[in-house]
Amino acid sequence: MGGSWIDQFKGLRLLPGDVRAELEAGSKIVSVPEGTQVFGPGQSADNLLLLLEGTVRVQQRSETGREVFLYRVHAGESCVLTTACMLAFEKYSADGIAETDVRAVAIPRETFDRLVATSPVFRQFVFTAYSRRITDLFSLIDDIVFQRMDVRLASRLLELADDGGVVHATHAFLATELGTAREVISRTLSEFQRRGWVEQLRGEVHLIGRAGLERLVKAAGAQV
Repeated sequence: MGGSWIDQFKGLRLLPGDVRAELEAGSKIVSVPEGTQVFGPGQSADNLLLLLEGTVRVQQRSETGREVFLYRVHAGESCVLTTACMLAFEKYSADGIAETDVRAVAIPRETFDRLVATSPVFRQFVFTAYSRRITDLFSLIDDIVFQRMDVRLASRLLELADDGGVVHATHAFLATELGTAREVISRTLSEFQRRGWVEQLRGEVHLIGRAGLERLVKAAGAQV
């Protein structure tokens, strides 16, 4: 692949030639099959992963056993939790699961530490991505605390729907996405179905009244 993978990350394209070569030589391309745990609680963060293809879902399990979705890492992005653990020499406190087959660049701690210390461009790339994701997490906390569940569910359905308007997800999965109980999701979806916005099939939610969901989300945003 040569150095082509670097150009998938906007913040790395300005790396000087010698630093680019050092980054290429000190990293490797890894492949992770769908469904694989990329990292888990108690594990040490030994590599910064930059995703080339696929999606990694990051979630945390509460003391009661409930899983709470935190964020997704998409192609062209890095994982903020991994960055935080590497900077603070802390172990992971959440799970990272490959939602699809994943290809990523693994940057070992030795290379990561050296480039953070010596390359302003690499350092800015790391902290810009870190800052952006922290802002997203504050937004997530705000949603959980202040947003109505029907609005949050409508927004997530619109986000997860494929080109055909189908969300391939169980009620339990959606509950994990939104940090709530499956029964709450079931009740809310039943209300959406009564309004003619969705049709529920086994393991799927069809958005048959997408405009209604969009109006709900838009109206809630206007009230904030």
